[in-house]
Amino acid sequence: MHIVHTEASCGWGGQELRILSEAEGMIKRGHSITLLAPQKAKIYAEAVRRGIPVVALPIARKSLCGLLAVRRWLKSNAVDVVNTHSSTDSWLVALAYRTIKDVPPVVRTRHISTTVANNWATRWLYGKATQHVVTTGEILRQRLITENRIDQSRTTSIPTGIDINHFAPGDKLAARTRLNLATDGPLIGCIATLRSWKGHRYLLDAFATISDNRARLIIVGDGPQRDSLTLQIDQLGLSDRVTMAGNQTDVLNWLQALDIFVLPSYANEGVPQALMQAMSCGLPVITTPVGGIPEIAFHEKNALMVQPRDSKALHDAIERLIGNAPLRAALGSSARIAALEGFATEKMLTRMEAVFFRVLQQHG
Repeated sequence: MHIVHTEASCGWGGQELRILSEAEGMIKRGHSITLLAPQKAKIYAEAVRRGIPVVALPIARKSLCGLLAVRRWLKSNAVDVVNTHSSTDSWLVALAYRTIKDVPPVVRTRHISTTVANNWATRWLYGKATQHVVTTGEILRQRLITENRIDQSRTTSIPTGIDINHFAPGDKLAARTRLNLATDGPLIGCIATLRSWKGHRYLLDAFATISDNRARLIIVGDGPQRDSLTLQIDQLGLSDRVTMAGNQTDVLNWLQALDIFVLPSYANEGVPQALMQAMSCGLPVITTPVGGIPEIAFHEKNALMVQPRDSKALHDAIERLIGNAPLRAALGSSARIAALEGFATEKMLTRMEAVFFRVLQQHG
């Protein structure tokens, strides 16, 4: 197949990483891939770096220029299936195809759990202009079925896959030494784009009163909340105990260096890749029942779950794990087993491939 991915967002996070990972996997399986994205978007530069075919189009926002550019490219190139990912590119593709004959089927991937508008225009976009909707979690899929009345036969939940061989438990001391991190106390970490709804500020509040003064907090990622979080760290007097590591090309060493992984999101999550990676590395995790997270994290079995925006509960969970090594080991072991059984990239690729073949067959 020639599969075309479209991505209008200029942001960077799990959504963009999934697109790139899926593209690389499909190329290895013998499919042709083209990514359409704004040239200023990080995903464009990253696709170039990874050798994924990418075309720059002015699609960062809804505009006549963007619509004409999408129409011109799609009309001039043989395509088997189009996979759209954000609202803007989904609309541009849908409107462009209104004026082109013999168009290929469109699959829309919904990566996050934000509410989908329930008006006539959006119902047309999801019900007529899109042949199939993929969500990154079953909870997201059920919301589309119940709240937006999308036919359940036209929706599939396919969580993002990760490389479970790469994300594996490792030598903690060696990882800390490589990263020049402290080796004499508990290390708590969070890997996530610095967006408000990832809940970093609640984590900082929780960490500020941790009783073990040797404990350190590592925050890996970058984003619009960086300045706000840096100010909060200063105000809490945590500058010598919190490391803001920024974006990292490969987070494996950072995960292997940790004792505890925390993802305190309060909105918008699908099934977060960072959480899956941490579990695959055999880490005990603390997280929240938001979006698709409860599909992989189970309280007292392979994770500790706390309510969103509750710094006190987050603090208590961290204290509990710091003081209970057997519990850390048990949760981490169960997390690794869950990853081995359900998180593999190949499983995601096989299921996406099946969706593409199915819509092609139905399309005739």
